[in-house]
Amino acid sequence: MKPAFRSGLAVAAACACLAVFPVDIFNARAAAQQGGQDLEVLELRPNFFMIAGAGGNIGVQVGEDGVIVVDAGQAARADAVVAAIKRITPRPIRYIIDTNADPDHVGGNETLSKAGQTLFTNPGSIGITGDFLGGVASILAAQKVLERMTAPTGRAAPYPIGATPTETYDFARKYMYLNGEGIEILHQPAAHSDGDSMVFFRRSDVVVAGDVLDTTRFPVIDVAKGGSVSGLIAALNRLVDLAIPSVPIVSREAGTLVIAGHGRICDQTDVAEYRDMVTIVRDRVRDARKAGMTLAQVKASAPTRGYTKRYGSDSGSWTTDNFVEAVYQSLSQEKP
Repeated sequence: MKPAFRSGLAVAAACACLAVFPVDIFNARAAAQQGGQDLEVLELRPNFFMIAGAGGNIGVQVGEDGVIVVDAGQAARADAVVAAIKRITPRPIRYIIDTNADPDHVGGNETLSKAGQTLFTNPGSIGITGDFLGGVASILAAQKVLERMTAPTGRAAPYPIGATPTETYDFARKYMYLNGEGIEILHQPAAHSDGDSMVFFRRSDVVVAGDVLDTTRFPVIDVAKGGSVSGLIAALNRLVDLAIPSVPIVSREAGTLVIAGHGRICDQTDVAEYRDMVTIVRDRVRDARKAGMTLAQVKASAPTRGYTKRYGSDSGSWTTDNFVEAVYQSLSQEKP
C-alpha cells in the first residue's frame, strides 16, 4: 500500500511524535511488549519501514538481498527491535548503518548484528578471513564513530567489540547497491558531532538524517565531540538539497521522506524550516558576541525567542540554555 504523507500531523509513539500515514502498521507492539517495550512500526514505502520507540528512530529497508537497518536504538530495546524486524520480513539483517555514536543509536548494534548474517560468505573476500564465513551482519559507520566506541590499549572501551563498526569510511560519500537501489552514506563532519552520517535510499526516496534533525527539540550540538552550529547548518542545507518536494503539483502529498533522529517524519519544507530556525538563532548569538555580550547576557537576551515554545525545554537532558551555550561555544571556536 502506497502511503500518503502529511507534514505536521502526529501519532503517539514511545519517544517521538510521528507524522500520520494511512499505512499498514505492523503489530510489532505485541512482540515488543514482551520486554516491556512499546514500539511503533510504520510502512513508509512498500520496501521501507520506520521503527520508533527504541531510542533514535530506526530505518529498515527490505529486499531480496536482506535487511539494511539504519541505527540500532538503545541496548535495552534491541531484542524488541529484532522482533519487530522479524515481523516485517523473514530475511536476514545484512547491514547496520550508524548515523552517530550516541547510545540511543548504537546501543543495539551487537544484538542486531548477531541476529543477522553477513553478505560476505566467500572466505578471504575483500580482505575478510575465512573464519568470518557465515558471520554476523556488518556494522558500517564513519571512522569517528569507531573511535568514539573504542579506547586505546589499556583503557576500558565504552562498548563491547561486537557492537563496534566492522566497516568504516573517512570521506564525504560512501555508496552501496543493495535491494535494487543505490544507497549513499553521506558524512557530515562537525555537525551534531564529528561522526554524523545521513543515509539516502535513492529509489525509495527516503533519507535517514540521524541527529542533525530532531523535531522534538532544539538540535543537540555536542561541542565536546566535535559538533558545531555551522556544521549542523551545512548538514541541514545538504539535506534540503537532497530532498525533493511535491512540485509542481503541490496539492499531492508526495516527495522525499526524511526520517529525523527523533520525532516525526519530515518533508523538504519541514527541513528547510528547521534549518532556518537554527540559522536565525546562530545569527542572533553571533551578533550578540560581536557586540561583546557574555554568555549569561546572551542567554538573558533570549536568542531562541519565537521558537522556544515549540522546541525549548527548561528540564531534561537538553535544555534551551544547553542549546544556546553550545551555539555560543561553537562560534567562539570558529575562525574570525
